[in-house]
Amino acid sequence: MRRWVIVAVVAVVVLAGAGAGAWWWLLRPRAEPGPVAAVYLAAWGRKDWPVMQAQVDAPPADFAGQHAAMAETLRVTAASFTPGTATVTDDRAEVPFQARLQLRALGEWPYQGVLRLVRRDDRWRVDWSPATLHPDLAAGLRFQRTRTWPDRAPILAADGSELAGPGPVVTVSVVGERVKDPAAVAKALATYAEVPGGTARRALDDAARRPNQAVPVVTLPEADYQAVRDNLYPVPGLSFEKGVGREYNGPASTRLLLGSVGPVTADDLKRLGVPYQTGDVAGHGNGLEAAFERRLAGTPSGEVRLAGKDGQAVKVLYRFAGKDGQAVKTTIDPRAQVAAEAALEPVAKPAAVVAIQPSTGELLAVVNTPFDGYDRALLGRYPPGSTFKVVTAAALLAGGLRPGDPVDCPKEAKVGGRTFGNFEDEVLGRIPFSSAFANSCNTAFVQQAAKRLTGDELLAAAGRFGFGADPSPGIPAVTSRVPAPSDQAELAAEAFGQGRVTASPLQMATVAATVAEGRWHQPKLVAGEAANPGGSASGGSGESGPTESTGSGGSEPAKSPDPLDDKVAGTLRTLMRQVVTEGTAAPAGLPGKVAGKTGTAEFGTGDPLPTHAWFIGFRGDLAFAVVVEGGGVGGRVAAPTAARFLRGL
Repeated sequence: MRRWVIVAVVAVVVLAGAGAGAWWWLLRPRAEPGPVAAVYLAAWGRKDWPVMQAQVDAPPADFAGQHAAMAETLRVTAASFTPGTATVTDDRAEVPFQARLQLRALGEWPYQGVLRLVRRDDRWRVDWSPATLHPDLAAGLRFQRTRTWPDRAPILAADGSELAGPGPVVTVSVVGERVKDPAAVAKALATYAEVPGGTARRALDDAARRPNQAVPVVTLPEADYQAVRDNLYPVPGLSFEKGVGREYNGPASTRLLLGSVGPVTADDLKRLGVPYQTGDVAGHGNGLEAAFERRLAGTPSGEVRLAGKDGQAVKVLYRFAGKDGQAVKTTIDPRAQVAAEAALEPVAKPAAVVAIQPSTGELLAVVNTPFDGYDRALLGRYPPGSTFKVVTAAALLAGGLRPGDPVDCPKEAKVGGRTFGNFEDEVLGRIPFSSAFANSCNTAFVQQAAKRLTGDELLAAAGRFGFGADPSPGIPAVTSRVPAPSDQAELAAEAFGQGRVTASPLQMATVAATVAEGRWHQPKLVAGEAANPGGSASGGSGESGPTESTGSGGSEPAKSPDPLDDKVAGTLRTLMRQVVTEGTAAPAGLPGKVAGKTGTAEFGTGDPLPTHAWFIGFRGDLAFAVVVEGGGVGGRVAAPTAARFLRGL
């Protein structure tokens, strides 16, 4: 054994003497393809084309361009390439890899690829060909991406009729190279397609930068387009493309509840995220189109294809399965909606009617006039005036006051250093509380509130009627407020719905519904939907009339307030019936067994102060509220409007 070792050493010496190069060749490690593949694939994931190209044996002149074109065509937002185990055969090797490409607004495209390498001068380099990008890619082929949204699902009325659904549309675009007079184009769009000037100017600027491309400006229902076609079609620079878009049916007043559908904005993209991209459409406004965007829209389908030079698909490499949208069925009763429209038709001033089912909280009608204004029924904040006496009466009855107890109704009453008066200086003398309620005596209420109620008791009573709770029925709605009174004068003012009390027509409809049912129910606009998916629009208050506001989105369902005491609820029903039979609403001729309360709410400035006209009430399992902005006297304006509504049913 010792002799063998010596021989081996001699052999090494002999080899060493043969030359240092030969000795190094035998002992140095052979180069492996794995590290080169890892560097190449990592650089590919971060779009580092120069580093990739440095690993390639004979890169084509457009190496970077081919990779960039693939990423741009497929709209790759992120990519990862994970190498597998190399297989080496002499001077060639193959490294399988798992590719995962995130395609904007479609999702992940996974595929298995193969990286081929060749050894030159004992150095591994990528043996690049189009198949390196994808195994099925070859010369003369290119990647192609398709993406298609399903038809937007319909919005239905309670009876299943369609309020909104797919319909024929015409998209009006600007083509820069055809424009002869930009001012004429902008004027035509504004005059006949109601395109805002700023939108038209931006489209013209975009078309100037991309003169051979059509830049969409507005999409019109085909019927609307046909009405103005003769004015738009001849304008040089405009192009027109028919398609399937959104069509609105049903009562015209439902449009505010539905909202609209239009091109996504930058804010939309931030809010909606995947799978939306520039050029898509989405619901806008404070209506159901926006609140239930994802349900209505579904998700797009798409394909990754290989196409020839003629653009025809050769092979589908991957399919993205889309999902159809789902219909949204509302609680709106078209018959009630039309009746409310007709009831408001003679009213010259802005107004709203809200009708609700007390037993369920389902909204049966929500009508605003003008139809193209804002949703004052759900978003308007008003002083409720004497309609709030329903809440104050509930607090007084719970505290022991009885309908037959005598109260004083002088022309004026002084509370906390402030003088309060009756409407039109009415004096009723000493009368039963029931008569003070029926005839809406302010001075009786402020005196009784000052004697019998604390601010906490009034707030607790208001809470049982839903004040302070989020009333959003599926789309945004304001939260009505009864701020804690700071002194006796403020308590007195709030007792008859003035001071800092604010309420929406929706809220006051739920006040009437709470009396009818004995408890407050969360308003609902969508059948079977949890409360408040649209969020609330709560905020400040004041007496200066309505304030526009928008929803916060995604709020939790409101906690249901405690029910009314059965005896209190029963007495309120009797008191409200007396308003209709012998009180301030008697001249309105309300049909059937209606119970209600009038209101004339002061706001703003002037002498005398302007007033909103209110009436709230119920008949059977139907409760409602009517408000006419600056309309005057509730019993003379709002109550007759309610009578027309009920007769229309």
